[in-house]
Amino acid sequence: MSDLYLSRVSLRRDASTRALTGIILKGSGGEQCNASHSLLWSLFADSPDRERDFLWRQMEGGSCLILSERLPEDRHALFDVESKGFEPNLQSGDKLQFQLCVNATVARKNDEQKGKRERGKRHDIVMDALYKIQRDQRAEKRVELTHNAALSWMSAQGDKAGFRMTEAFDVKSCDILKIPRKQFYKYATFGVMDVTGVLEVTDPERFLGKVKEGFGRAKAFGCGLMLIRRAC
Repeated sequence: MSDLYLSRVSLRRDASTRALTGIILKGSGGEQCNASHSLLWSLFADSPDRERDFLWRQMEGGSCLILSERLPEDRHALFDVESKGFEPNLQSGDKLQFQLCVNATVARKNDEQKGKRERGKRHDIVMDALYKIQRDQRAEKRVELTHNAALSWMSAQGDKAGFRMTEAFDVKSCDILKIPRKQFYKYATFGVMDVTGVLEVTDPERFLGKVKEGFGRAKAFGCGLMLIRRAC
């Protein structure tokens, strides 16, 4: 039996679930992401104290891919679910194409925190890079800074997670996602990047452990799942 499962999930198109299509597709960005998270949670929330143990990302056409330790259970007959064991046989030196939607951050301490043990405040890596240059130059340099910040962050991840970046790397999109919140603030706001490229595996065990854990933050909202396949 597999330790992990990769599932493709989509809302059923029959009459009994057609009304819910409007919920999952309502709005865009953070609203849709929040609705997707709530619906997908029904596949795994088998007890009130269950903690999230799966990663997911939204795909084109309204379906979602989920990486989980347990098989999803469609208790309410809402979804079409296709699952298979996730058991990649990797060796050091293998090259993989990857796609990753990620909330990448860096911790920075303010003047009051410097020299203390407490953690610095988390900042989006792109905004962190932009703040270091003059305001009137930010628009002109944004694309270059975004690419360099993303590549640097991914390279640092690889140092800890058993892979090495290659020259094939691209930032497909970089957006701000606003998730509606009921308490404290109206929205939870964070940056999301969609990055693709080719990586080389240096430590298969560490790499697969990180794929299972997920990359970056905001994993509850569709970030962190790295999709991989062998590079041609």
